[in-house]
Amino acid sequence: MKESIKELLEKISNLNKQLSARYKELADKYGFSYSGRKIVFLQEFRKRNLKFKVPVWRYAIPINIRHLLSMPFIYVMIIPTVILDIFITIYQSVAFPLYHIPKVKRRDFIVYDRKFLDYLNIIQKVHCLYCTYVNGLFAYAVEIAGRTERYWCPIKAAHIPKFNHGWYNDFADYGNPEEWKEKFNDEKAFLNSSLDNKDEICKL
Repeated sequence: MKESIKELLEKISNLNKQLSARYKELADKYGFSYSGRKIVFLQEFRKRNLKFKVPVWRYAIPINIRHLLSMPFIYVMIIPTVILDIFITIYQSVAFPLYHIPKVKRRDFIVYDRKFLDYLNIIQKVHCLYCTYVNGLFAYAVEIAGRTERYWCPIKAAHIPKFNHGWYNDFADYGNPEEWKEKFNDEKAFLNSSLDNKDEICKL
């Protein structure tokens, strides 16, 4: 017998509690605490972390020629990335209110807290900022696309995809027209309670 939605949501809630406990263990182990969106390290851990910090002057010029050659190709990707950011944000700002779909919050996907790590120098923090932005933006775009697909095309593929977004499991089975008809343009799928659980699934 298939589990009820209530049972599945309870399992998700329990998994989230376990995940929170694991993060708490990591915070205790590495000596940091949360202050809103800020990370604060205990003084003794800050001193330890600083011992691993590579001076900027030593890090500025990559010793590995392969790394040096790859840099222009890595950073030129900021151009299409920013263009994607602009267009995907405009799209959801215009289309989602028309579909009655809640907008995706950027801060849930672009999370830059590596700036609080004392063992990273300024160049490494800039690199981390870039990686955080690009990867977070892609996740942000996938969530926007996933909500759009849930509204317009909620049908699972006949073949199992290697990757799918958090809404995919809520799609109609391939070859099931009754379920497709029920889920097509279904605004109720985006009620706050359902949406919160989808976001939690993505975080897991």
